[in-house]
Amino acid sequence: MGTAIIANAADALPVRVPGLHVFAVVGWMMSFVLLVAVAAARGVHLVWHRDEARVRLFDDPATAVFYGCPPMALLAVGYGTLVLGPDVIGTTAAVWIDGVLWTAGTLYSLAVAFGIPYLMITRHRVGSADPTWLLPVVAPMVAAALGPALVPHLPEGEPRALMVYACYAMFGASILAVVVILPGIWSRLVRDRSFTITLVPTLFLVLGPLGQSVTAVNQLADAAPAAAPQYADAMAAFAVLYGTPVIGFALLWLAIAAAASVRALRDGMPFAMTWWAYTFPLGTCVTGASALARRLDLGAMAAIAVGLYLLLLAAWAVTATRTLRGVLAGRLLPPPGQTS
Repeated sequence: MGTAIIANAADALPVRVPGLHVFAVVGWMMSFVLLVAVAAARGVHLVWHRDEARVRLFDDPATAVFYGCPPMALLAVGYGTLVLGPDVIGTTAAVWIDGVLWTAGTLYSLAVAFGIPYLMITRHRVGSADPTWLLPVVAPMVAAALGPALVPHLPEGEPRALMVYACYAMFGASILAVVVILPGIWSRLVRDRSFTITLVPTLFLVLGPLGQSVTAVNQLADAAPAAAPQYADAMAAFAVLYGTPVIGFALLWLAIAAAASVRALRDGMPFAMTWWAYTFPLGTCVTGASALARRLDLGAMAAIAVGLYLLLLAAWAVTATRTLRGVLAGRLLPPPGQTS
């Protein structure tokens, strides 16, 4: 999903640069290939090491939260297929693939949004909150943000309205769960000086529900005239009245998280897979700011979107390069949960 957001955010930018669309299409193709490869590898691993995988990723609270990532990958790659894939595979195939991936990703996201918190309450022994707790509950927000793009391809009437209202429901479920978790994260940050240095990049995960929720309300407002015309004006107003202050808070959190990362790097923070937290959450802020720039017709907001995208490209380039180097050297660090 960290690669898919490079493509999706490029397509969402409120500016057009020569070669940008081609770059986005190539990024989507890379993400599609990576999704197939990782899914296949994961399937083989589950078959050959079923018991070990269950213990490591299901019973361990530090790694169980990462079940929130696969549905977001399905959703992000599916959306990229819909908006960028028609140039390569045709519109009909792109719509069907996104429909399948969105449906699978949404069901998966709802399962983890319920299942992981349930396990945390009833089975897991957990310590202080950390940003990785957001991963399961933010997944439905991704579904809410990317589902409205399918509205024009649904039959008129109730199917379209159902899609919009279902996405609003997932938006509400996700953002309220985030509101419950965020105070615990903040409390730990200001009181606990033992926060593991390898987990510092996960501070960027807080940007995910912020940027994605702004993207969601704007995408839903765009879909409203065709699905719920009686509420289209209200949804458009909500997109502005909700989206603008939340983007402001996202920029504030970005400054805090970036400063913490710079300090951690100075203290010798090693590369770990947690560095991928610098990509997708930041990308959602790009799509959110881009949507607001179009709705408000503000050059300043467009400049913010472009600046965030340049930062996203730099983060992705560094993280992808270090990951590839680690894979080739066979010495990637263990999953982030095992270091906490």
